[in-house]
This record gives sequence, structure tokens and C-alpha cells, in this order.
Amino acid sequence: MQRLYLFLSFLIFHTVFSQDYYVYVAAESDDQVSVLKFDGKEIIETDRISVGIMPTENEGPHGITIDPSGKYWYLTLAHGSPNGSVVKYSTENNEPLSKVELGLFPATIQISKKTGLLYVVNFNLHGLMKTSTVSVVDPEYMVEITKIKTGIMPHGSRLSPDGNFHYSVAMMSGELFEIDAIDLSVKRILSLDNHKEHRNAMYHSKVKPTWVTPSPSGKELYIAGNGSNKVLIIDVDEWKVKKTIETGKGPYNIAATTDGRHIITTLKNEGAVSIWSLDKGQQISKIKTSTNIPHGVVISPDNKYAFVSVEGVGGEAGKVDVISIEELELVDSTEVGKQAGGIAFWKIAD
Repeated sequence: MQRLYLFLSFLIFHTVFSQDYYVYVAAESDDQVSVLKFDGKEIIETDRISVGIMPTENEGPHGITIDPSGKYWYLTLAHGSPNGSVVKYSTENNEPLSKVELGLFPATIQISKKTGLLYVVNFNLHGLMKTSTVSVVDPEYMVEITKIKTGIMPHGSRLSPDGNFHYSVAMMSGELFEIDAIDLSVKRILSLDNHKEHRNAMYHSKVKPTWVTPSPSGKELYIAGNGSNKVLIIDVDEWKVKKTIETGKGPYNIAATTDGRHIITTLKNEGAVSIWSLDKGQQISKIKTSTNIPHGVVISPDNKYAFVSVEGVGGEAGKVDVISIEELELVDSTEVGKQAGGIAFWKIAD
């Protein structure tokens, strides 16, 4: 009788308290997107979607985002003839719904909860070294509204928590851009190398910023300095660098927990992830990834887990690692397509 009671208690506890976490991840060299489920112990692939449109070409799925309702996901296809595009999919069946052509090598992408519009950075990786743009797209009709000129090789981008501002960093010109998400114009530019004369010159940034993400309050921005091996903390009101953090080699992507306690940075040239405590003002852990070249990172809304896309080397499969933020350890990992990059959190389901 006691054994039956214990078994039923365990079953009820597991049913009530178990949660499944879902993420989408793009495999750039395979033209595939994987849907992954993590149950708190094990991460598995539940679906793999072929996303290339041209059968003989690699179109390079790069950036991925989920709309606030959770009904749709949007994917940038970096390679085109010559321009790339954004494709809209349904999360219900992962079928494509519509597509819009944008600029050269559209990369990072996000939708504003304020305007309902998509903001897509045109990386222009294989083009001329000249200023590129951010495309603004109406996701309902999948039409490009405008292009906003920014810097040279803009890559990482994120919206402010209230959706009013779009922030992006240009890798080559070493600049931070603030775009008003409502009137669709550049409001402020900050040179991260303290140069003011290089905007239209052939300049190679020493900071080489690859990613920017805002704090939950929106008062700070965290920038990955891939070339300087530092994270730059920007005071948004003062519009200046207030602090720099020494990381490991090649910080690439950054995510912040919604409670404002931690930032998590992928170290692309070190095969590791850095967890920094903002409360303590120090790194509290550096965790090796399951294979080489960690790329993207997203954090579950409950701040328990970080999901890290890891590209892999050559022809080996990419992976997604799950890291416990509470326990500061790698929990599990699973294989996906080659060159895993863009990653987006979808939902928590009971």
C-alpha cells in the first residue's frame, strides 16, 4: 500500500510540475530548421524542416524569430540571386505561408510588440564594404515597408523590451545604432572604437561588435566585442560605454535573464559559454560546449535554462546544448543540422 502511495505521489508530482521547453534552431549549411523539446533532463528533436527553395543551391537559413502570439515563426534565408529573403511559417504545422525578398544577406530578425513589424538586418556579408540597411517588414502582408541605412556589415540586433527602439551593431564600422521603431529613423549612433571620421571609409573595427541585447529595464545595452574579447555595457540615457567586461576569446552572442541578474555569452573562439553575474559584477562560470564554435543563445522565460546553438566544424553535425543557469552545468545536448546558428525560444508547455 505504501509503495502504491509513493508511486501515485511521484506520478502526480511529475504530471503537475513537469514542463517541456521548445526551441527552433536553424542549420545554415543544411537548409534545415529543427524543432527541439527539452523536458528538464533530455533534449530531443521533434521535427526537422527543409527550408531551402532552390533545389541546387544552399540558401543559408540564418536568423529566426517567433511572433508574440506564438502562431508564426520567421526565417531569414541569407543567400539569393543576389538578395536574400524572409519566409513566414506556421508553428502549427511548420509549413511556409509567404515570402518577401529583402537585401544582401538578411541576418538577425525580431518582431516588435509595439508596432507589430519585423526588423531585419541586412548583413551584406558577401557584398561591397559599404553601408548596409535594416529592412522593416509588415508580417501580415509580408511586404517590405522601407530600408533604413545603418553601418558596414550590421549583424546582431534586438529590440528594446517595450518595442519602441531597435538596436543593431555594425561589425566592420564598429558602431551601435538606435532606430525609432515607430517613425523608422536612426536616432543615435555610437562609435564603439571612439572614431568619428570612419563612417564612409574602409575601416576595420577593433571591437568588431557582433551582437547587442538590452537589459530587461531597457536602461543598459550589452554588446559582444568579438574582436576585443570584451562585453561592452552601454548606458542608454547617457549613450556611452559605462563599463567593459573581460570575457574569453571571441564573444559572439549575448542573452540576458529577465530578472536582470545574469548575462550569458557564447565564446566562439574558445568553445565555451560565459555566465556573468550582474549582482556580483563577475563571471561565475565558464562552461565548455559539447563541440566547437558556439553561436547563438536564448534563455527560457523562467530563467532556468540557456539553449546554445553550436556550429560544429567542417562536415560534422551542429548541436544544441542545454545549460542549467541555477546549477551552472551542461545538462544535455542533441545533434541538429550542420552549422547550427540562429535560435529562438518558442514556448513552455505543461
